[in-house]
Amino acid sequence: MQVNAIAAVAPDAPLERTTIERREVGEHEVRIAIKFAGICHSDIHTVRAEWGSIDYPIVVGHEIAGVVEEVGSGVTKFTVGDHAGIGCFVDSCRECENCKAGLDNYCANMIGTYNAIGRDGLPTAGGYSEQIVADENYVLHIPQNLGLDVAAPLLCAGITTYSPLSHWGAGPGKKVAVIGLGGLGHMAVKLAHAMGAEVSVLSQSLKKKEDGERLGADHYYATSDESTFEDLAGEFDLIVNTVSATLDIVKYLGLLKTSGALVQVGAPPEPMQVPAFALVSQRRTLAGSMIGSIAETQEMLDFCGEHNVGAEVEVISADQVNEAYDRVVHSDVRYRFVIDTSTL
Repeated sequence: MQVNAIAAVAPDAPLERTTIERREVGEHEVRIAIKFAGICHSDIHTVRAEWGSIDYPIVVGHEIAGVVEEVGSGVTKFTVGDHAGIGCFVDSCRECENCKAGLDNYCANMIGTYNAIGRDGLPTAGGYSEQIVADENYVLHIPQNLGLDVAAPLLCAGITTYSPLSHWGAGPGKKVAVIGLGGLGHMAVKLAHAMGAEVSVLSQSLKKKEDGERLGADHYYATSDESTFEDLAGEFDLIVNTVSATLDIVKYLGLLKTSGALVQVGAPPEPMQVPAFALVSQRRTLAGSMIGSIAETQEMLDFCGEHNVGAEVEVISADQVNEAYDRVVHSDVRYRFVIDTSTL
C-alpha cells in the first residue's frame, strides 16, 4: 500500500512530502488509519542526526493515534473501528528476561517505531504518515472519551512521565516535584495531580506559573532564585526531571527527603557530576526511566481515560511541520504539536 507521508531526506534539509509503502496486514496484525501524530523532541534529534547516523530518507513520529481499519485473521484484541495508538516501539524479542517480565521497553532488541529494522527485514517508518501496520501485541487501546488529538502525545510524553510516577509511588501523602513545564513536564504535572500527589513545579522562571496551576500544580517555584533551594531543602519524596539541559544536580538532590528519589526522563548530552555524599548522606536515589512497557502504557491510557487526562496540544497541518520543529527547539509551544494527518 502506498501512503502519503512526511520524510527527512538529510539532517540539514527541511522535511518534505513523500510516499512510502506499508505492508499487507498479517495474521496477527492491524492496520491503523492515523488521524494525529505528535511531534516529540526525539523526532527532531533523530531527523537532525543528533543521536547518531541515520539512513535517509526517514519518516519519524512515535505518538500515533488513529482508527483501526483492518485486522488480520488471527487478531483477537482489536476490531475495525477501535481507537488505537502506537508509541515508541512496535516489537521486541519477546524471549529475553525483560520481555518475559513485562518490561519489553527495556528489551535490548526492541524494534523502534522508526529508525529500526522490523521483523520483515525492512526499515520501520513512523507516524508522520496516513497508515501504519503493526502486530496487535504492540498496539494500544485509546479510551473512546479521549480526543485522538489530545491522546496522541500520551503514547510518548504520557507514558514517559507516568512510568516513574507510578513506579516511585506518587499518590496521596506524597510530595512530587517536576523540573520543567514543557511537553513532558506538563504531562507529569497532570498525571501526578490525578494520582493525588501534592505537586510542585521547579522552573527557571515564573512565566508559566498560571499554566502550571491550571494543569494541577499546587506550588510553582523559580529555580533562578537561589532561595528556592534553601527554602525547599528536604521537601520532596520524588522529583521527576523532564528537561534535557545540564543542571547542577547536587542542588536538586538536596531537595529530596531521606530515601527520596530524583528520576531522569530528560537526557542531557553532557555527563552529570554527582558527588557520592549527595546520595549517601540521606539514602537518596538518582535514577532513570525510559518510556514504559506495552502493559504499563495501556494502564496509563486507561488511567487517563478514567480521569479525563489528555495533552495540551496545538494541532498543525503537514505544511507547518518545519516551522513546528524550529518552535520546539526554541521552546515555543504549549505544550505539544500534533499533526493532523488528514492534511497529508
